[in-house]
Amino acid sequence: MASSKADTRILIVDDDVGVRDTMHEYIQTVGYSAKAVCSAEEALELMGKENFHVVITDIMLPVMGGLELTKLIKKASTSDVIVMTGYSDNYSYEEAINIGASDFVIKPVRLAELMLRLKRVLKERELTNERIRMMEKLQELAITDGLTKLYNSRSFYSQLESEIDRSNRYQHPLTLLLLDIDHFKEYNDKFGHLEGDKVLVGFSRIIKSCLRTNDSAYRYGGEEFTVILPETAGEEARTVAQRIRAALEDEPFLPEGEEAVTVTISIGATEYNPKEALSTFIQRADQAMYRSKRNGRNRVSMLYADTSPEAAGKT
Repeated sequence: MASSKADTRILIVDDDVGVRDTMHEYIQTVGYSAKAVCSAEEALELMGKENFHVVITDIMLPVMGGLELTKLIKKASTSDVIVMTGYSDNYSYEEAINIGASDFVIKPVRLAELMLRLKRVLKERELTNERIRMMEKLQELAITDGLTKLYNSRSFYSQLESEIDRSNRYQHPLTLLLLDIDHFKEYNDKFGHLEGDKVLVGFSRIIKSCLRTNDSAYRYGGEEFTVILPETAGEEARTVAQRIRAALEDEPFLPEGEEAVTVTISIGATEYNPKEALSTFIQRADQAMYRSKRNGRNRVSMLYADTSPEAAGKT
């Protein structure tokens, strides 16, 4: 439903000019925005150009009938439909509702009754939309981290499984980054958890700004984050990781009452080895990240599935 009466658009379809004009004038007088046409064909043409919240249509129309029009409207749009008929013996309420109509009115229509029915349809429409928005919000909360607005760890495992399957199927490279904020516990202890949360939010924003369209970022837990880089080989992933690392290092954080503080990140990167288990892939990224920690932090370490000294030495 629209935010106000004036924004609520009603379309009237009736070949009786007297009924059509009377309804049109009355609905506009009440405060809704209304248009009126004399045939189903005109209605469909107009609906191809404009959106309407509710269509009020007679069943008996010159060429295409109101029930057929209702079917087409429900198939192609989200508009509600109120069906009118003077032939109550030939058409049933159940028939109209079963094809998607929201209400059924017998002619001659009392304008006050029509308005009550229109308001009820609009109210039910708003309640339905509110339920949809609520379900979308709940779905979003189920897959995203409330603080950083990045995807959460549940989403990470689901997406990584899909990307591994795609990598195996099409032989495309796939790289995983594991990122851990350096000395984050000390930061929290010194400046407080609210300031620590600001770092998490700021770093999440930095990650998103450094990624490409197909990449995805996740809050893995606490101060740990992951990034999935589809169709990306190891050295290209190292470039992405360095871009994230440098961006965070260049970002000043200003705890309340303190001078600017620099925060750094340790990143582990690894390329997927075809057919290996998901847990092995993640574990190797974790090992690469801890290598960055051991080697002084604020760096990117690349660890390959090949365990030879030559490959293992690439950091």
